[in-house]
Amino acid sequence: MLISGIQQLGVGVLNADVAFSWYKTHFGAGVQVFAENAIADRMLPYTQNEPRMRYAILALNMRGGGGFEIWQYTERTPVAPLFEAEVGDLGIFGGKLKCADAHVAFRFLQRRGADLLGKVTMRPDNTQSFWVRDLYGNPYEVVESAVHFTNRKHPIGGVFGAVIGCSDIDKSMVFYQNVLGYDKVIFDTTESGALVNLPGGDRPVRRVLLRSSTQRKGAFAPLLGPAEIELIQAPGYKARKIFEGRDWGDQGFIHLCFDVRGMDDLKELSAKHGQPFTVDTGESFDMGDAAGRFAYCEDPDGALIEFVETHKLPILKKLGWSIDLRKRPEDKALPKMLLRALELG
Repeated sequence: MLISGIQQLGVGVLNADVAFSWYKTHFGAGVQVFAENAIADRMLPYTQNEPRMRYAILALNMRGGGGFEIWQYTERTPVAPLFEAEVGDLGIFGGKLKCADAHVAFRFLQRRGADLLGKVTMRPDNTQSFWVRDLYGNPYEVVESAVHFTNRKHPIGGVFGAVIGCSDIDKSMVFYQNVLGYDKVIFDTTESGALVNLPGGDRPVRRVLLRSSTQRKGAFAPLLGPAEIELIQAPGYKARKIFEGRDWGDQGFIHLCFDVRGMDDLKELSAKHGQPFTVDTGESFDMGDAAGRFAYCEDPDGALIEFVETHKLPILKKLGWSIDLRKRPEDKALPKMLLRALELG
């Protein structure tokens, strides 16, 4: 069993094509792995037990990092958040994106009129970052990283992780460290005002930043790269569930997805640590030009974690060229030239 990295961050939107155009321009995620209309009939526990028509785009940034699964209901209007999420609320509060130089990335977004939240600041681990909202108001932290898959001109790279609100950080750490492999504590601080530019960011919060102590392996590991998970708890604050009263696929961060091999072993491990799978296709699931098995579990506060075991991947669709990953050793990375060919497909 292995987890190669964060494959994508799911974002429910009003209009997937409009969102893709914005993410391509502002966040450099311009490679469409797929764009597909289909019925979402495997997520019934999270869609009021009703199959739902949807349109989804998987967009990658070839600077490296995870992608975006841009997800739109097509038979109903996606429900907007019932309240503005604040620091300490439960679930996926924000995404993380990588960049080589925070000041360059900040000025790039500033010139394009993006909704920037404050300035570039220094984090407790002595890396620089800043916060920005996308076109639908979802917050992202843009973090400096030295690891990039390609050296493209766009100053912002792919998904670098997520900020997740918890009711009990110590309990959540058991899951993120022992199941997902983010076993190294980079910092663990409790302070007031560190996130003052975010809603509720002036209250006292405990922040724990986790990364993996070993380099990830697998077919897509070079492209996905390293990532981090930041857990946040606001002691004394009556936290709310960010997705309370809404369906998976409604507006906002709907899941954090990991690329995996050995799904059965992962299923056993997750259940062992108290987070059993709530959805599991159990077999290869056709996703248009791609195919694989996917499953979901919840973290201790109900944030949805997706696992995808890719079986078939289109490389050059026009030539009908695809790869069956089940025939490759699970820990062997795809050649860099082959990963870069995703851009041509």
